Amino acid sequence: MLPTVFLSHGSPMHALHAGRAGRTWSELAQRLPRPRAILVASAHWETELPMVSTSARPETIHDFGGFPPELYKLRYPAPGTPEIAQRALELLKAAGLPASGNGCRGLDHGAWVPLLHLCPGADVPVAQVSVQPSLDATHHLRLGAALATLAREGVLVVGSGHMTHNLREWIEYVRRHGMQPGDTPAAPYVDEFRSWIDRALRENDRGALAAWRQRAPHALRAHPSDEHFLPLPVAFAAAGPAPRVERIDAGVDAGVLAMDAYLFWPREDAQ
Repeated sequence: MLPTVFLSHGSPMHALHAGRAGRTWSELAQRLPRPRAILVASAHWETELPMVSTSARPETIHDFGGFPPELYKLRYPAPGTPEIAQRALELLKAAGLPASGNGCRGLDHGAWVPLLHLCPGADVPVAQVSVQPSLDATHHLRLGAALATLAREGVLVVGSGHMTHNLREWIEYVRRHGMQPGDTPAAPYVDEFRSWIDRALRENDRGALAAWRQRAPHALRAHPSDEHFLPLPVAFAAAGPAPRVERIDAGVDAGVLAMDAYLFWPREDAQ
């Protein structure tokens, strides 16, 4: 049985230097059954309404700047999966969510950087589904729930975002201390936020997750904008009504970017 997965994808530099997060993803690859395909909800594809990539040969998108030249030479040549993309579109539309396909979209770094470690052979077909930051977490819980059928059909549904994502504080930390490994002590607010989210997930409190902006401690500081949080409710809801929750601590980058990963295991009696 496949779980659904949430990953904090971190810096694109994990493609060159695995660090603790990259090692975590490689260890996951050893644990999980080989999926039929992979569908990634990435924080780096934002649209007004849901879109699914339908390309048969998605390009590797280098959607970042200021990194070493060798990073831009990397490619992740996994095939696309128009069949699974079409199935995802059908499921979203059946759930009352307007959705469309995009035949030009490639794989952004929220997808291909962790997949370099999670599926290093690039031999499993990959598609992406976008997030909608103008809509709320309730919408993304609905989006994930609509994709739960795919998760039962051998597709690995991955939400790629971040447990906490305050880039301004990350830049300030690096300015003062230089680049540090991804296991620096967490700022107190980071631990408070991630603990609150973990409790909501384990208690299957979807009302709390839907209202995370208003109810989670330090929500605005942990996420000045929404896009890196939204893949989490997608992955959680795609595991069905009451998944078993497994948290994996992958460290904290610069004290403020929590790299938590989650496996959400569907319960057969809850389908």
